[in-house]
Amino acid sequence: MNETEQLLEQVADRVRNSARGHGRALPGPLGGGEIARAEGILGFALPPLLAALYTRIGDGGFGPGGGLPTLRQAVREYGERRSSGWRWPEGVLPIADFGCGVVACVDGRSDTAQVLLFDPNPGEPDLAWSIDGPSLADWLHGWLDGTAWFCEESVLGEECDLEPAPWADFSSRI
Repeated sequence: MNETEQLLEQVADRVRNSARGHGRALPGPLGGGEIARAEGILGFALPPLLAALYTRIGDGGFGPGGGLPTLRQAVREYGERRSSGWRWPEGVLPIADFGCGVVACVDGRSDTAQVLLFDPNPGEPDLAWSIDGPSLADWLHGWLDGTAWFCEESVLGEECDLEPAPWADFSSRI
């Protein structure tokens, strides 16, 4: 079993255990046709790991923050943000809402599916973007093992002053 397969199995286990503990059913996995339709609307391919989460685990409702949105919600939100006054970058798909306007996004144009953090609270689009994880796989590992800043059990953010690295590619993707 390769690393991606192991990660998908770990996510699936976490999702199954969490769903049992909360007594709720999550949306079922999507078919390949639904992924292709979404990619046609978006104008870019989903990173393979993100597509696998949707086709093998389920259509959202699990993961960090408010959980992965359904693919339909993510596509709709991407379109709304691209047409907003915030100059939303091309190929950057929202994948987790942390409240107060803070959203984690996957860069669909990055070879590693880099995870970016959008925080509009500084008030300027140029200051709103930072790197949250070098890859979607690393970001998911942080969620699974509880070491990511957004995990309740993590000491990050409480004991150290996190200064996220700005996302340098922002202005070239508008």
